[in-house]
Amino acid sequence: MPEIALQLDIAAPREVVLAALTTHDGLTAWWTTAVDRDGEVLLFDFPDVPEPFRLRVERADRDRVVWTNAGSFPPHWAGTWISWELADQPAPPGRPVAPDRPETSDHSAPSERTRLLFRHGGWQPGSEDGVPAVAGTWAELLVRLKDYAQSGKVQPYFVTAHRHDGP
Repeated sequence: MPEIALQLDIAAPREVVLAALTTHDGLTAWWTTAVDRDGEVLLFDFPDVPEPFRLRVERADRDRVVWTNAGSFPPHWAGTWISWELADQPAPPGRPVAPDRPETSDHSAPSERTRLLFRHGGWQPGSEDGVPAVAGTWAELLVRLKDYAQSGKVQPYFVTAHRHDGP
């Protein structure tokens, strides 16, 4: 079974990246302007799509965020899951440490960098043809996520109006 896996380093603390993945303001800043929630299910609307993508939040903590597909649309996402693994990254060698965070021998100061490992798996037989296009879209989305986490610049990839009534 195919799996999309992408890794990137983000020059932002883990808490900032986590908020971009778990809050309404974070998700609408880099992914789509139309995000709602129905309990533990996130509803994502996209232009020219007849119904929202429904992703159930299975886990959301400082180490990992996991969503599973909870809807019938899009059909090729049936049975898939999305995982975001977050880890602190030390500053690159030779980079000065922020003055308010002196470097200590036990490296206990919070990291200003995050390594993000993104995975989208669980593709069912017969859905493999769509995986390369989905992977390309995820790559573009992750660039926007990184830009947002590092700069705070809001630039969602998809801009749309809500098509359903959310809570």
